[in-house]
Amino acid sequence: MPSAAGERQHLLEQLLHERIVLLDGAMGTMVHAGKPTEEDYRGERFRHHPKPLRNCTEVLVLTQPERIEAIHRAYLEAGADIIETCSFNSQRISLADFDLQDYVVELNQAAARLARRAADHFTRRDPRKPRFVAGSIGPTNRTLSISPDVHDPGFRAITFDEMVAAYTEQIHGLVTGGVDILLAETSFDTLNLKACLFAIDRYFEEHGIRLPVMVSVTIFEGGRTLTAQTVEAFWISVSHFDMLSCGINCALGVEQMRPYVQNLSEICPRYTSCYPNAGLPDGFGGFHDDLENTVRVLGEFARNGWVNIVGGCCGTTPRHIAALAREVAGVRPRQRPQLPDWTRLSGTEALVIRPETNFVMIGERTNITGSRKFARLIRSGDYEGAIAVAREQVEGGANIIDVNMDADLVDGVEAMTRFLNLLAAEPDIARLPIMIDSSKWEIIEAGLKCVQGKGIVNSISLKEGEEKFLEQARLIRRHG
Repeated sequence: MPSAAGERQHLLEQLLHERIVLLDGAMGTMVHAGKPTEEDYRGERFRHHPKPLRNCTEVLVLTQPERIEAIHRAYLEAGADIIETCSFNSQRISLADFDLQDYVVELNQAAARLARRAADHFTRRDPRKPRFVAGSIGPTNRTLSISPDVHDPGFRAITFDEMVAAYTEQIHGLVTGGVDILLAETSFDTLNLKACLFAIDRYFEEHGIRLPVMVSVTIFEGGRTLTAQTVEAFWISVSHFDMLSCGINCALGVEQMRPYVQNLSEICPRYTSCYPNAGLPDGFGGFHDDLENTVRVLGEFARNGWVNIVGGCCGTTPRHIAALAREVAGVRPRQRPQLPDWTRLSGTEALVIRPETNFVMIGERTNITGSRKFARLIRSGDYEGAIAVAREQVEGGANIIDVNMDADLVDGVEAMTRFLNLLAAEPDIARLPIMIDSSKWEIIEAGLKCVQGKGIVNSISLKEGEEKFLEQARLIRRHG
């Protein structure tokens, strides 16, 4: 790793120990305030592009770079320590809507270089206040945990492998463009995020580098993700990854975030972040909350010892960040908790095995090798009946659901994938952790690509030798 990048990482860690760190505010809000036209989005580069580009904020790094750099500079002037690249949707899945999927690497490199130039300028201006660039990685416009077809809850519009490939391409552009941090943000489906973290970890290993990674989830009414996970279940699902910080951003206004930010601060041993919208959307492109209230409540979070990093999401501006800088000046940063070394598993809800926990019951009737009824249902393609078996296990008191698809005349990979995708659509079952049970690695791997929570693999074998065993173990960990 270049020494300059290594030095910036050291400075970032030092800064997080010393004080509350400031993230910037919304990019889209600032872009739209300038009322760009279709011609602005196209610029000379895409004057004859076959699709409209209006509202493709990410393309502006190529067609209107001076506008994007001016926004970065405004946030830096307001006091932001970390600015985000204009790359939230710069992966081929989202860019396909604008027929820009072949420009992924160029868009991400350009976004990183614009932010890098602005940050370096401000660092040179005041070396006592170093500035950092976070490569923004959004959740895409697809979901791995929910079917887009109401008539087929087991259908998925994209695969885990396709998601990993799309993220890898974006990561490459951001890293080679010069970011200090990767920020996987606004996660609404934890399985999407796990695919992103899988891609990051593999990219780091293959390229012999390591950058700090920030993670942030978005929650909705009731304090759950779009795919129904609680904050604790979410944290457990991604806790395997060696991240710099974990936080909450976007969907709710800051006041509604209060119990969830507190909850995360108590259960997460990493640095924590919060960067809310400027209130709830008003339906007309604006937000209900006023600047003073957003800043005041974030200041409370800081003084309560709940956060290490604060900033703004949709609707926030440099005025918010400047006011926030004043609000948290001199506030002691959150001290990370020391947590007991307990087994923590999750479906959409958490299962924590403590010393006083009684027997943990595993429902094993969803196992082809252990249940003739279940085997018959799977072989005949009666997945509705097979789901009913799982439901009976839950109603009978199971804490974990064991799924095994090892049988002659059954495509184990296909059966495991479809069954787990169907289970994800059953709230009463999906709240439990999954035990993926197979003697065949390809079936285990298929299962790992379907589970948004933190489950169990039962089991891997040394029969192919220690090297193969360790390779599989590392992959299981990479999947979380």
